[in-house]
Amino acid sequence: MSDGLIPRRYAKALYKLAVENGDAAEIYEQLKQLDFRYAAIDELKRAVLNPYIPDEEKGRAMLEAAGGKPGSSLDKFLLLVIRNNRATFLRKIALAYVAIYRAEHNIAKVEIATASELPQQEVDHILAVVKKRLGDMTLEVERTIDPSLIGGFTVKVDDILLDASVKNELKTLRLKLQK
Repeated sequence: MSDGLIPRRYAKALYKLAVENGDAAEIYEQLKQLDFRYAAIDELKRAVLNPYIPDEEKGRAMLEAAGGKPGSSLDKFLLLVIRNNRATFLRKIALAYVAIYRAEHNIAKVEIATASELPQQEVDHILAVVKKRLGDMTLEVERTIDPSLIGGFTVKVDDILLDASVKNELKTLRLKLQK
């Protein structure tokens, strides 16, 4: 089985269970948090992959990282994944679940990066343009400051990137001059 198939299957099963239990939205938020913490905390990754740490402790660590409650659907699911020797797939399962949830609930992730803080009016204008393009989708917005952009902004909607930064303009100009 491929690395994409296993996480997707587990994520689909978890989504189905979560819908049946009425906690799909809660698990969605918890798995977004788990993804963030799993990417940021190297000790968490090492602990989950350590064969000397009991499965229950690994499950508790992941549940705590997700902000979940003991005895919840997510708690049982995490323990099942770990016991089935699929701990290496936990982050990919979380990402697959988040993707399934977003697709089912018509949610688009929008990341706006600017060189400096933008006034809210300008951010609202950018979001209005994105909203017009996407129609009735719900926007989940994440804003970051990236001084390397020099000026302007980038907008990433799911996997599509619009780069209106000075950095990109300089790069384009440099490539034209090299030709």
